[in-house]
Amino acid sequence: MTDQENQATTGMPTTYDPKSAEKKWYKYWIDGQYFKAGQKPEAEPYTIVIPPPNVTGMLHIGHALDFTLQDILIRTKRMQGYDALWLPGSDHAGIATQTKVEQKLREQNISRHDLGREKFLEKVWEWKDQYAETIHEQWAKMGFSLDYSRERFTLDEGLSKAVREVFVKLYEKGLIYRGKKIINWDPAARTALSDIEVEYKEVNGHLYHLQYPLKDGSGHITVATTRPETMLGDTAVAVHPKDERYKDMIGKMLVLPIVGREIPIIADEYVEREFGSGAVKITPAHDPNDFEVGLRHDLPQIIVMDETGTMNDQAAKYEGMDRADCRKQIVQDLKDLGVLIKIEDHVHQVGHSERTGAVVEPYLSTQWFVKMQPLAERAIEAQKAGKGVRFVPDRFEKTYLNWIENVRDWCISRQLWWGHRIPAWHCESCGEIHVAHEDVTQCSKCGSTELTQDNDVLDTWFSSALWPFSTLGWPEQTVDLERYYPTNVLVTGYDIIYFWVARMIFTALEFTGEIPFKDVLMHGLVRDSEGRKMSKSLGNGVDPLDVIERYGADAMRYMISTSSTPGQDLRFRWERVEQARNFANKIWNASRFALMNLEGFTYDDIDISGELSTADRWILHRLNETSRDITRLIDAYEFGETGRLLYNFIWDDLCDWYIEFAKLSLYGDNVSAKKTTQSVLSYVLDRTLRMIHPFMPFISEEIWQHLPHEGETITLAAWPEYDPAFEDAEAAAEMSLLMDAIRAVRNIRAEVNVPMSKKIELMLKAGDEQVLQIVNRNEVYVQRFCNTSSFTAGLDLTTPDKAMTAVITGAELYLPLAGLIDIDQEIARLEKELQHLNSEVQRVEKKLANEGFVAKAPAKVIEEEKAKMADYSDKRSKVIARIEELRG
Repeated sequence: MTDQENQATTGMPTTYDPKSAEKKWYKYWIDGQYFKAGQKPEAEPYTIVIPPPNVTGMLHIGHALDFTLQDILIRTKRMQGYDALWLPGSDHAGIATQTKVEQKLREQNISRHDLGREKFLEKVWEWKDQYAETIHEQWAKMGFSLDYSRERFTLDEGLSKAVREVFVKLYEKGLIYRGKKIINWDPAARTALSDIEVEYKEVNGHLYHLQYPLKDGSGHITVATTRPETMLGDTAVAVHPKDERYKDMIGKMLVLPIVGREIPIIADEYVEREFGSGAVKITPAHDPNDFEVGLRHDLPQIIVMDETGTMNDQAAKYEGMDRADCRKQIVQDLKDLGVLIKIEDHVHQVGHSERTGAVVEPYLSTQWFVKMQPLAERAIEAQKAGKGVRFVPDRFEKTYLNWIENVRDWCISRQLWWGHRIPAWHCESCGEIHVAHEDVTQCSKCGSTELTQDNDVLDTWFSSALWPFSTLGWPEQTVDLERYYPTNVLVTGYDIIYFWVARMIFTALEFTGEIPFKDVLMHGLVRDSEGRKMSKSLGNGVDPLDVIERYGADAMRYMISTSSTPGQDLRFRWERVEQARNFANKIWNASRFALMNLEGFTYDDIDISGELSTADRWILHRLNETSRDITRLIDAYEFGETGRLLYNFIWDDLCDWYIEFAKLSLYGDNVSAKKTTQSVLSYVLDRTLRMIHPFMPFISEEIWQHLPHEGETITLAAWPEYDPAFEDAEAAAEMSLLMDAIRAVRNIRAEVNVPMSKKIELMLKAGDEQVLQIVNRNEVYVQRFCNTSSFTAGLDLTTPDKAMTAVITGAELYLPLAGLIDIDQEIARLEKELQHLNSEVQRVEKKLANEGFVAKAPAKVIEEEKAKMADYSDKRSKVIARIEELRG
């Protein structure tokens, strides 16, 4: 039959074309509104809100993993009859997006200050619209079943209202305050940063040892620093109060080299006596620990550089120099003065801005902060009382608790223009600060109308922290909030457990009284094939669209999701994508075969209630087992194990065994048997496609639409449920025997290079009457798949003296050697098999002789080991006997 004739018969082309199928079916799903939640008001809701990607560019392979896992869950739950909502959205990503737009403007020699705030924000909105559309296109190409009717953006009007409500409420409770503290400062972007926006890199630097002379001329103190330029802001040197070396110096004054300022020697337990000289310089405006020491001792806070990292008027003769240039010059000057006594090589961690790459400056600045301790206490209490979030894997609960039990106040203000502007107004006349839900036009203290809104915007994570409930309409008591909150699961990477997951839990408990999600599924990072983190500098990143272009979306989705183990990093390997594509092709080819044998067969013709063959009963049993196990594994978020079971069932059980067995009746003359096989084949393939659909949505829909089916789309087809009626241990045992026999014969053929096309004599000696009956009932399968010229089965066969043999559970197989093999080779093969059986017997004997194993192992496990021992011993006895026969 030609390809054209095949396609005419099946309606399916010879090869699967992912590009045409993916575009066609995604449009079909969207047009049919199959992803829209709320169409089953009587059903139990199941909700996932997408971790919103930043509108800064293209989605990367990490997004592909994160979103694919969510899509698997949401598609499964939708098929299981839930009112499933997967709510899409994106994040304005304050500093990241503003930095991108500013970079683009710089290419045109324009700064944001040239445009002004309003015009600049227009440019950023244009950027947002462009990249939000790009994200939409990528979501579509990856097949994500999102409810676009509920899509949100973190700067939407509704979300802005939620942000202002939270800010005002926390301020009124005294949990938001404005103060002067050391924060992470990006001198390139000129803004404060959150901890998550700081990347620590190992840097080969230096440790500079300096001598500060005592004012009274009686000596000096040696201190060490990695940042000599900050000494210009030193306001003390600290020693431990119990350090005997310095007890007589505490309270004395030092003279700060170069500057000439007098600074005191103070005692503070912060100092480690054993480290270095036991004396440390204190620079309260440029180090967070020094800041705290300075507060305890009422030390001046001297800022020696400006917001760009340039030395300011407090830096003496270094004013106007870049901080890096200042370091070089001050090192030389200290050498010339004779106070720089040693420079050591020193490897240390230095914070860099994730967005601009600039070295982050610990910087004293007036900012807005959230007082975290009261919020953390509620979350800790909920978690320890068993009313908190379930982490998967559970080891991340310890990580989460450790962080929130030691949480610090959160700097939430950013010196940016893109973001939620802080709802605080400063009175120009009296300095009063007003925080309110609505814009303030008059000062309540002095009556002035000269008010200016705070220029800063909120940290992106502030609005992201509200995402699970703000997206559903909070602070309004909406229908969606009532129905879909709390959400069921958050799928995210373990790298943002502190900065996003914890903050969502804090705010949700504070403002809704409930945890925001029942489960948090933590996945790892996608690394390259060598285990390295993907980065632009290494050039080892993978664009998911490139993967889709080469292999199709289904292959990418299947590979990346089934390579994933909760909480563990995974390695991206192109060969595994190719294997996934081959798996998709296997499903395609098996389905084409089925359709070629289902011509004229309809969904109403499916009837599996009649007399079934052993193979029919077995495949229904295996389908039933597989659906049960896959449902359990998906609920446990074990996607890797799910993929293994699906692969084994489809490739081995369905394609390599059942379809081959089915050909006998499909090509035979028995009309009744043929119709039964058509029914079973249709039923099993339909349910198989439903199980693979969450992983491979496009190819499963394409095939399903060609099969006899009921309904508009596989997306809404019912999930295969476990049915005790299909449990059939007898059929499983029979097929196991038949498959073992067929494999054994094929292995013998391979050993002696006898092709499958050559017919052979075969004899089977059954171990008991039951085995013999199984063989007799299924003789046609043995003859067909072993390709026999003659086949004899019995309990007391007269076995040939010279024959190839195989021992399987319950039977012995004999292939008479006449013209087949060399007898010496056969003895050698049997001796090799005997060696293997001896080692297996010894292994099990050793295990059963181990008192510790027998005492601790469950009874079921011990019984299984005893059964193995009996089986191996039986096989060994038969192999020994056969060797003796051949030698005799």
